[in-house]
Amino acid sequence: MEREQGLNAEIVIFGGNAHPELADEICRQLSVRRSPVRTTRFANDCLQVQLQANCRERDVYLIQPLVPPAQENLVELLLMADAARGASAARVTAVMSHYAYARSDKKDAPRISIGGRLVADLLVTAGVNRVLTLTLHSPEVHGFFSVPVDHLHALRELAAHFRQRDLSRAVVLSPDLGYAKAASAFARRIGVPVAAGAKERFSDQKVSISAIIGEVADRDVIVLDDEIARGTTMLELLSVLRHHEPRSISIACTHGLFADGALEKLTAAEDVNEVVCTNSVPVPVSHPKLTVLSVAPALAEAIRRTHDGQSVSVLFEQ
Repeated sequence: MEREQGLNAEIVIFGGNAHPELADEICRQLSVRRSPVRTTRFANDCLQVQLQANCRERDVYLIQPLVPPAQENLVELLLMADAARGASAARVTAVMSHYAYARSDKKDAPRISIGGRLVADLLVTAGVNRVLTLTLHSPEVHGFFSVPVDHLHALRELAAHFRQRDLSRAVVLSPDLGYAKAASAFARRIGVPVAAGAKERFSDQKVSISAIIGEVADRDVIVLDDEIARGTTMLELLSVLRHHEPRSISIACTHGLFADGALEKLTAAEDVNEVVCTNSVPVPVSHPKLTVLSVAPALAEAIRRTHDGQSVSVLFEQ
């Protein structure tokens, strides 16, 4: 039988149960069929994964963000990687548009685990040779992996969205100084100044923002963060921001998890005009104020460049 020519001949893409819509969109961008995965749950609640396409000497990509239920999706990803390695794949790349364990990146209390590093080790042990991810909570998490990591961002997609409006009175606001570098890069893309909040986190559900550094009064404020989970930080920032009397407020992030009714709480505020996120994770709800941008073209281009042996760094700069 004659071997297929072109991209389809060597690349195989599997998607787990975490975000099949994103996997399908990436496959459409690449004109590659998504290969099926059969996941079986036994009576003892253990999972078994079977990759239902030939992997031998193929370039295998496993599309599986670590989103709720994060532990279930992590185990499925590990099993897919193990199955691909056992099937003699030439290379196995984990495409994690959201790496949830990136938030567990340091030992900030006695006797706690550093999940970001542990899960990175588990992925490599399972058979992952390369990682493609998007907007890590902390850039230092990149160093937890002992295999190559391509760390993309969604600033290009977010900037293209906001360039469609009048930005003459706009300012980008980072919730804390830790994200100020990314906020500054975003502000440069759309040609506006930047401000930052002075935040202190006490727990997953309690933060305090004591001040806002920068000029936000009578401005169209674009609040930018990497992710919104419960929205604790964003709600606290909005309460402080209102004392400065901004002209309008928009909220933007890469990962819109919107747990525990976060989207409803944010959009309930009359002074919040819009909430913008990407489809890096499945967005659980819809709302007239919510805009969801696609990162599938960027991820597909990164996969294509990786497969063809081209530089991916150009995507970081765009």
